[in-house]
This record gives sequence, C-alpha cells and structure tokens, in this order.
Amino acid sequence: MAATVDIPDALQARFGRTPAGREWLAALPTLMEGALARWGLAVDLPRGVQAWHGHTAIVVPVRLPDGAAAALKIAFPYDESRLEAPALRLWDGRGTVRLLADDAGSCSMLIARLDAVKSLIDVPMEEAVEVWGGLVRQLSIEPDSRREWVDIPHVAALAERYSDELPERWEHLNRPFPRWLLEAALEVCQTRGAVSRRRAHDVLVHTDLHYLNILATVDGSGFVAIDPQAQLGDAEFAVAPCLWNRLRELPVRNAEAALRRRASQLAAAAGLDAGIAAEWAVVREVENALWYLEGAGHQGDAQRSLWVASTMAGRPMPGLPAARDLKMLD
Repeated sequence: MAATVDIPDALQARFGRTPAGREWLAALPTLMEGALARWGLAVDLPRGVQAWHGHTAIVVPVRLPDGAAAALKIAFPYDESRLEAPALRLWDGRGTVRLLADDAGSCSMLIARLDAVKSLIDVPMEEAVEVWGGLVRQLSIEPDSRREWVDIPHVAALAERYSDELPERWEHLNRPFPRWLLEAALEVCQTRGAVSRRRAHDVLVHTDLHYLNILATVDGSGFVAIDPQAQLGDAEFAVAPCLWNRLRELPVRNAEAALRRRASQLAAAAGLDAGIAAEWAVVREVENALWYLEGAGHQGDAQRSLWVASTMAGRPMPGLPAARDLKMLD
C-alpha cells in the first residue's frame, strides 16, 4: 500500500468477503496516493505498523505540510460514510473531531489527530456517563440555513419505515420472539413517526455514540466523538448504543434494573427525557435483533439485543441468558 501503509488485517478479512469489498481493498493504494498528494501529507507511521481502523474505514496518522499532526480516513463508500463529512461540517468541532478537509468522490477525510488508544470504554462508568452527557448536549444543534442539512435523514422517517418493515421481517423469520415485544417497538414507531415529526424538537443526532466512538484529544483536554452516523430528530435516539455496550459491568443480581438505571443516568447527564430514550432503545434493539437473525451465526448477538430491548420495555423476556452470559460487544 502507498507509503508503506499496510491494510489492517481486520479490514482485509471484513471486506474480502464480497466483490465490492475486494474492489475497494484493491483501490485503497491509489486512493491513499491521491489523498497524500492532494493535501501534501506525509505518513506518520513506523514501517510495518498497521494503520488504525474502524468497522468500515482505514485511518492513517499523517503530518500536514507544516508538520502538524492529523489523520487521514478513507471509508468504504456507502450511504452513512458519505454523510460523515457533511455532519462534521455542521458540528464544526463542537463535540466532535474537527474536519480539516474532505473529498466526497473518494470518501476521504482529513481530520484532527486524536488519542487512538484512549476511549471512553476505559473510563469508569460514573465519569463516562457525565462525559457522554456533556457531548450530547454539545452535539444537539438545531437546523439552520447551511446546505448540509438537506442530506441528513430524519429519525421520524426511519420510524415510519420500520412500522412497515419490522412486522414483515418478524413474520419472515417465523416470529422469533414474542409479539408483545414487536408491538412495543411498533407503538414507538407510530407515536414518534409522522406526528412527532411535526411537533418534535429536532436536533442533529450522532446515532452511534457508544463509548469506543468517543476518543481523548491528544493534549488531554477532554473527549470528542468520532465516526458519526448522523440523523435529524430526537436527541434521545442516541442513548441506545450505550445500553448494548459495557454490559459486563452490570451487577449479577438485578442486572435489568441496573441497565434501566444506567439509561436514566445517561439521559439525565444529557438533559434528555428518560422515557423517550427507553422507547427508542426498544425500537433500535428490536431492529438489531431482526438484523442479526437474518444473518448467519449471530444468535448470540440477537439474544443480547432481545435482552436489552425487553429490559428497556420493562418486561424481561424469558428464555434468554443472564446478562453476564450474553455475548458481549466489548
């Protein structure tokens, strides 16, 4: 790869499974060379050391022409990755990594350098909740006249789509979990969908704001969000990813009550409505469960999603493993 940058093993494994993924992997050296030349960058990575990566992108530490530290991110071109740069421009460094430059054609971005090994996952939960809440307050900006808002999808539109799709997917999978849980998700979709769109206090939402997507700044001054999957809608939509992560830290006894307390604490730290946050968590985890069940070999992930969904619905689903025995994401 360009300038001795090796493609991370995890990305090769993930994208080597499909023709489109293999095509992207083959194009990465050219994309890298183009970005380095476009912005006058020098790779700041020891030979033989693999670059950083997320689930769908390679991230390479670089130096700007003036010697300042930055990072070059090249993502697989899909809908959410194409919206990342517009969302970062809207936030303009308010609670997120700062965008320095971008090239939409190659899904490449030049961003500020962060501490890649210090995320909120390692911060004690009590402190992490407060950091997370403070970031959500910063991220919750209202629409204005900037053109980037036009392309941001709406949470309410997603809810409307789920109202149609979730029952069909549930039936196609031979009703893999109780109807009451599906109906709990559908009720939220219907109440937070079209009617809510006309009445809600809509803000820009980072919908994947889990602990690993919050990194420390290199100067140690605080934490900022990365990898935004942006939508417009209820800020409470952002709480769910913090509920399906760090489940190992729940107590053995009364884990369900502890998760609900965690949700309330996150909502309080961010100034959100805990009830709406719980409702959206049910929807998101029911959809996640169906997605996992539609794939092969994801039974453990589906059980985790169903445990979280039913817990947040206030009616833990029987037959699932205890919280400590669920498949974990971290």
